[in-house]
Amino acid sequence: MINEGKNLTTDAYAVADRTSEPALDSVLIAPESQQPLAAVMVVIFAIITALISLIFWLTHPQVDQYTQSVLSLSGDPVQGRSIFVMNCVACHGQWANGKVGPNLHGVSDRKSDPRLVQQVVSGETPPMPQFQPSPEDMADLLSYLKQL
Repeated sequence: MINEGKNLTTDAYAVADRTSEPALDSVLIAPESQQPLAAVMVVIFAIITALISLIFWLTHPQVDQYTQSVLSLSGDPVQGRSIFVMNCVACHGQWANGKVGPNLHGVSDRKSDPRLVQQVVSGETPPMPQFQPSPEDMADLLSYLKQL
């Protein structure tokens, strides 16, 4: 009788072990199902890479010859202040605090140097007029704007 009880207990463990095996198999990914998963991951990676590239391209515009020549110069902020007073004070205020145009303090933290140059020369944001100083004058103005 004791023998029969021992066998029943052993048989019960064996049944429990056999019933748990399919559960473990279902947790593991079969090798044949890994191929579609890898293909999906490659497609997702390609889409993410394309989106990052597009965002970078949109936020870092092509630099034209004029902008390149401006950025190659160091610029004098004192001269830049004079250019600012002659051309920008009416809209941006005596100390660039803003009037009709926005406050320019910290503008170089919000826009890259090429974007600042483009903003000044393009006239894309009315009522700001199109204004294209010489590369030296623009480098001076950019230097002044950076210290605001």
